[in-house]
Amino acid sequence: MNSTAQAGFEYLIEVIKDGVVIDREVAHNVMPTEGANQIISSALAGGSQVTTWYLGLYEGNYTPTIADTAALLPGLAVECTAYTDATRKVWTPGTVAGGSASNSASKAEFTFNASKTVYGGFMTSAPAKGATAGALVSVVRFPSPKVLDIDSILRVTAGITLTPV
Repeated sequence: MNSTAQAGFEYLIEVIKDGVVIDREVAHNVMPTEGANQIISSALAGGSQVTTWYLGLYEGNYTPTIADTAALLPGLAVECTAYTDATRKVWTPGTVAGGSASNSASKAEFTFNASKTVYGGFMTSAPAKGATAGALVSVVRFPSPKVLDIDSILRVTAGITLTPV
């Protein structure tokens, strides 16, 4: 049996300086095999459900692949930890409707405490910055690198859609 569906996250990335949005782009993710397996396992095969997902950022000039895993990504992509929170940002989805869910009502905001260039982001089940445990459900390279100064904010809206084809 061969069933086809498209699944993936779309990210809206906004750079905010002095309260003004100075850059805004949309990017589409790579859903690693590890993430697809986690979703199928927890939804359909009796696997453990992940109740909280976390957004992180990376500063390496890295291009994601479907082979990426939570164990390898922080090192391969060089996770960015130069923001004020002690952990990765919680992804808080709203109501699921039409095969989609996003954090548009509770966007993740990373306030930088050092100047950095950020190339992309990811979603994982582990909260600790630099953690290599858990499952990697999404990784995205931004269309253009985001140059952030101290006190700049990178706002991330991430949504997943499962579309039957």
